[in-house]
Amino acid sequence: MGAAPNAAAVWGRTEQQDFRSRVRGTLLGGALGDTLGAPLDGLTLDGIHAEHGDEGLKQLVPVYGRTGAITAATQLTLFTVDGLIRAQVRRDTGAWHPPTDVHRAYLRWAATQRDWGPDLRRKEDGWLAREEWLYSRRGAGQACLLGLGNDVMGTLDRPKNLDADGAEAATRSAPFGLLVGWEPQLVFQLSVECAVHTHGAAEAYLAAGAYAVLVHALARGDSLDAAVQRALALLAARPGHPPVADALKHALGAVRQGMPTAARVGELVGDGDAPGVLAAAVYCALVSDDIRHGLGLAVHHDGPSAQVGALCGSLLGALHGETALPPAWVAEVEGRPTILELADDFAMEMTQGAALHGPAGASAGWLARYPRA
Repeated sequence: MGAAPNAAAVWGRTEQQDFRSRVRGTLLGGALGDTLGAPLDGLTLDGIHAEHGDEGLKQLVPVYGRTGAITAATQLTLFTVDGLIRAQVRRDTGAWHPPTDVHRAYLRWAATQRDWGPDLRRKEDGWLAREEWLYSRRGAGQACLLGLGNDVMGTLDRPKNLDADGAEAATRSAPFGLLVGWEPQLVFQLSVECAVHTHGAAEAYLAAGAYAVLVHALARGDSLDAAVQRALALLAARPGHPPVADALKHALGAVRQGMPTAARVGELVGDGDAPGVLAAAVYCALVSDDIRHGLGLAVHHDGPSAQVGALCGSLLGALHGETALPPAWVAEVEGRPTILELADDFAMEMTQGAALHGPAGASAGWLARYPRA
């Protein structure tokens, strides 16, 4: 990353409220798609119908021992948010390299996958890493576990897991799009630089970058069609972009092919690599004004249901805000208080960070939550 970008110049009360709603919507929407799809992962469409009836899931059902349980995708998304806030706070010290702060946050997540619970003596870990409910193993992919298995940070010059082409990096990348004061190309670059911590295949890290740009455009009030065009424009300059660009164009073309079907979603997903998962999620968001319908479409197919659901949910949440999410589903999401608290902290940092910390002084409570160390 280069020099620190400037924040948005003016945040009126209405703008702050709208932004907070979109941040909450993005994080909760992703969690909803994640938990709705998790029980269907590994099932074919025929298997889904055999287990849940011809109409499939119409409500959240138990997975990982409880209703509303999230997977590693949402866990990592929350740690992405934590890392971005920590980057803003550490900027006061003169240090500015968000990929490093996000990587450190991912290492804190990795500790939740091997430790029994938080080490309360480690004050530098901040508050999120002390949330005991996050210390659960929830189907993390091998690329994430291997990429974060040591302290070495992947970079574009030396990415981790060169053959990893799955969508796990994309499913944790929505928070980069919530940096609405940044220019789209910087959002794309940061998402890509953080994707290679675990996923070194071009189609995986470029899909993550494109997805962050989609969320960014929606969080700034653009339509999803306009957001896709923005992502395509930024992809065009990147080596290795054709699989991701072609997948997005395929999603746009599928919208014009009549009523949406599970077969069409499955055809877009293809082999379940990052471009296919991204394309399916975009398609489901494009053809659905109703969030229940969009998420239902996103999880009923032969591919990775939780991944498509998570990506689609964050797109719809960024587009419509939190109040458009189904309240009965939201009420059952695991860790909802933590998700909302983190979302509100992010919105406050991005809109009022100067009042919380700076060279002239800082809130002790804020620095205890997001230490500069």
